[in-house]
Amino acid sequence: MPVYAYKALNEGGAPENGVIDADTPREARLKLKLRKLHVTDLAGAEAAPKRALRLPRLRNRAKQELPVITRQLATLLASGIPLMGALNAIIEQAEERALKTILMDVRERVSQGAAFSDALAGHPRLFPELYLNMVRSGEASGALDKILFRLADYLHAQRRMRAKIVAALSYPIVMMIVGVGVVSVLMVKVVPEITSVIQKHSKAALPLPTELLIATSDFLGRTWWIFLLAAIAAVFVIRRVRKTYKGRLWIDSKLLTVPVLGNLLRKSAISRFSLTFATLLESGLPVLGALEVVKKVVNNQLLADTLDDMQKKIAEGADIATPLKASKVFPPVVGYMVAVGEESGQLEELLKRLASAYDEEVEIAAQRLTSLLEPLMIVSMALVVGFIVLSVLLPILQMSRI
Repeated sequence: MPVYAYKALNEGGAPENGVIDADTPREARLKLKLRKLHVTDLAGAEAAPKRALRLPRLRNRAKQELPVITRQLATLLASGIPLMGALNAIIEQAEERALKTILMDVRERVSQGAAFSDALAGHPRLFPELYLNMVRSGEASGALDKILFRLADYLHAQRRMRAKIVAALSYPIVMMIVGVGVVSVLMVKVVPEITSVIQKHSKAALPLPTELLIATSDFLGRTWWIFLLAAIAAVFVIRRVRKTYKGRLWIDSKLLTVPVLGNLLRKSAISRFSLTFATLLESGLPVLGALEVVKKVVNNQLLADTLDDMQKKIAEGADIATPLKASKVFPPVVGYMVAVGEESGQLEELLKRLASAYDEEVEIAAQRLTSLLEPLMIVSMALVVGFIVLSVLLPILQMSRI
């Protein structure tokens, strides 16, 4: 059944918007009229009835709800509810408009005979390749509910990992932005007013710190817009460079060499590799196919290139552990753990243990980064503000002696 995005006014005249499924635009308007809504816009009303869908902007909230709806869908399927019934239940309780629209479109495609994985493939912004490959594996094995449970566990684990890294980096970044903002206001607005008064009333030569402060303040007051344009240009250039292969490789390689931060990024990438690889292998994907997916989720071009080389060597007949041991990117313990897993036939289990161990190390590295940056930034701010205060007080004390 086609899906329509609508805008309407309720009985009180307040605007409302959402999505509704109907066979034709006329039927959609009649359904909305029964809800006592006055339709002002119906997306796709002039288009062919079977594809009258215009998706709203996909927000982060919709992506954040993906682990939850995946687990709910798995629970419903495990309870014996057919796929169409499970999709209906998920759609009814979905609150985010974009997510609800996408799920309704997936339901429509499934009702028309498409495979569930093919229906999901029509929305790559929400359902990544890893998600699709695992669903296809579940469909082929007849254990879709179990695969969805594993997928939900994986998505929750990745979200926790992302939250740890964001928490570790956001506090220092916020402090830096606030600190730069405060110092900028002091240097551009407050200091010129104070120093102008001092220069008028001071008969002796100003102390060296005060002269340096005045020169710096004058320089920033004239050229602040240059620094602003330079920052914007830097962001633009970095984004452009990251779109190229060589640019991504250079930036990602340099990030891994940054003290403390590089250690955090490396360990989080190894944890993501271990958990993703284990989840895909458990779901029935072959090693080469699983590595093809893992390359796209490590979020580091250097590691992706290493996995690509490993994939080629495995295709030539090598085992998994040997290329890992030869790699200078992955620590030796990863190669040895994989070797033990291959020999014992418990590769997936050992990869999960490896991911769990690196999760703990990521948390420790995140705490170490925060504990290092926090006092460093506080001391830096104290030195800058102390210099400003000292530069202002010295000429005042000099005038009081005269």
